[in-house]
Amino acid sequence: MSAAIEKPVVLPGGLNTNRLLSQWLQFLPDGRVRLLSGKVEIGQGILHALAQIAAQELAVDVRCIEAVAASTAFSPNEAVTSGSLSIQDSGIAVRLASRHARLLFTRAAAEHAGVPVQDMDVTNGQFIQAGRVLGSYADLCHRVDLALEVLPASQLPAGPMTRVASPIRPDLVRKFFASPEYLQDLELPGMLHARMLRPPNLQSRLNEEAWLQAQGHVQALNGVQGVYREGCQIGVIASTEAQAIQAVEALALQLTQLGAWHVPAEFPNAAELSNWLRQSPLQTTTVASAGPAPDLAQSPAVRSLQADYARGYLHHASMAPSCALAQWLGDGVQVWSHSQGIFNLRRDMALALGCVPEQVTIAHVQGAGCYGHNGADDVAFDAAWLARFADGSPVRVLWSRHDEMAWSPLGPAMSIRLQAGLDAQDRVVFWQHDVWSQGHGTRPGRNPTPALLGCWLQHGKFPVLLAENAALAVGGGSDRNAVPPYAFDSSHIFNHRVMQMPMRVSALRGLGAHANVFAAESFMDEVAHATGQDPLSLRLNHLADPRGRAVLEKVVEQARWTQRQARQQAHAALGDDTAWGQGLAYARYKNTGAYCAMVAEVEVGEQVRVKRLYIVADVGHVVDADGAINQLEGGAIQAASWTLMEAARFDRQQILSVDWENYPIFRFEDVPEVSVDLVGDSSHPSVGAGEATIGPCAAAIGNAVFHALGVRVRDMPITPEQILTAMNQADTA
Repeated sequence: MSAAIEKPVVLPGGLNTNRLLSQWLQFLPDGRVRLLSGKVEIGQGILHALAQIAAQELAVDVRCIEAVAASTAFSPNEAVTSGSLSIQDSGIAVRLASRHARLLFTRAAAEHAGVPVQDMDVTNGQFIQAGRVLGSYADLCHRVDLALEVLPASQLPAGPMTRVASPIRPDLVRKFFASPEYLQDLELPGMLHARMLRPPNLQSRLNEEAWLQAQGHVQALNGVQGVYREGCQIGVIASTEAQAIQAVEALALQLTQLGAWHVPAEFPNAAELSNWLRQSPLQTTTVASAGPAPDLAQSPAVRSLQADYARGYLHHASMAPSCALAQWLGDGVQVWSHSQGIFNLRRDMALALGCVPEQVTIAHVQGAGCYGHNGADDVAFDAAWLARFADGSPVRVLWSRHDEMAWSPLGPAMSIRLQAGLDAQDRVVFWQHDVWSQGHGTRPGRNPTPALLGCWLQHGKFPVLLAENAALAVGGGSDRNAVPPYAFDSSHIFNHRVMQMPMRVSALRGLGAHANVFAAESFMDEVAHATGQDPLSLRLNHLADPRGRAVLEKVVEQARWTQRQARQQAHAALGDDTAWGQGLAYARYKNTGAYCAMVAEVEVGEQVRVKRLYIVADVGHVVDADGAINQLEGGAIQAASWTLMEAARFDRQQILSVDWENYPIFRFEDVPEVSVDLVGDSSHPSVGAGEATIGPCAAAIGNAVFHALGVRVRDMPITPEQILTAMNQADTA
């Protein structure tokens, strides 16, 4: 009989598919330690946090760690930097790799000195025995072979779980002093500049005769190197950026004057968005079902409540438009991109360009602003496609603000219905959550054909792909955080995926958590109000998880929750024509990640002003407290902007919110005071903080508006118009 094949040990995080120690760490003779991670820096401070983990485990100064920007040429493939998983997955990989490396170097130092390994200690990167320095990582790097599989935690010595002293993030210092840090600043020798011309929508078609006439006109303009087209994928290359802008504007004008575009009206009616979502072709799945049948009439409830909630489409609204550089050298292309998934992008670009992935090298460079699937992948393909016509010169493509707003994937609109059944003691015994939405994912690398805008516009080459949802086990999509964190006798969650895509949608920070937590936590407040219960008490009566209870109890203490009625009355006595309110919300992100409870304080006059946000979070073992606080703060401020201001505008043919005038976002004057407390202890594994506040912030603001006005606004954004509509509906009822 043949011997059974031994299966490899399952390793945590990114280690399982990148198992060699040499894929993660390199020790240099000058004392530096190069840290290689497949996770990319998008402003969240991940490289600094991973450097702190490595420094802690190796017992070196964090300034010795050189965290290298990811590249498909040498980094471990860790898929996409998303879902608040970087510390959770890459962090544990770096921790175990560093712990294993320290063990190997300790053994090498002991063997070289002829002393027992158990007598060795490591301090500030030096190996010491009985007060005698036996060498350093730099001295021993030529003696240690890193081409080994990283050992599982059970076979490694326990490492320290204390925080290391850390200087300010190096990238922040550079940004504060306006160094050219971003991809938008990158210049290469001999670089040409390009701009794209986009049709009004995905379904548009171009008149061939009109195109040839317009192309000839623009081709003759000063500095224009070429005007290129495949289907409706159109780009102009010029010697300077100004010339590229001038050429593409002239081309757009010519095509409009010639009536070259055929533009079907396939966008939904913006005024009937929830109806469109619910009446579209749907794929319905049961997300979760527990307890008696999903039929309120068959439950032991003696009273029932129902409410509908919604949000519109959201833009990423990145600070700078998407940008990429590309250069063909022989049959291979080098791309500089701010994509959050460089390996996935490489795979789709190879499919689109008709080559193998090894012919495409993508180096990550930070872009100015984005959490989610914006235009970074698409502009990278634009650059590689156009660079083929540039005879080896590098080509820089910078989208316009109009392109960024009109063509980056939108965060999908969502419509949600909640039902609750209460028993005679006003306990929730039945809960049903239905969500209608398009899928929340069209990122590259996950389908047989490319998920790149330029490919979809090359009509006939590749199909437009419907947005999909990830499985709930890996975070979900439109159903993210639809499953309640509370213990109800009967709970049933249904996801109704819209099987149409008139405009592009994909992952926006938090995915479905923003709308689902807004709806569920608003509905919990509605139940509390209807039954005369304190919103905190209702939550605690149905919440068993001690970590969840802890963040709730802490945040109400910080926000002086028990005094809120007295404070509201005191504010009313001021007579300044504003109403004051305080709202509470809670969620555990994805039901597996960080715990977060929030209280929002608002003043409502002509518009809603968020005055203060109290945040209490449990993110497990804290690697970088300042970084975690920044992420929780930043997520809350972005969610507040979504909740109060943001919704994409469109007619039946095209996106209309293509500039800041038509798509207002929070300005500095709108930012509230934010306080963040981290609770919990180091016995729990680290989880990400970046998206934990997204849902609770929206719900806390909504609940605070209700407390201030006594009127429930269920549709985001909570604008003066929405408040007036809610008041009129309340008067009618």
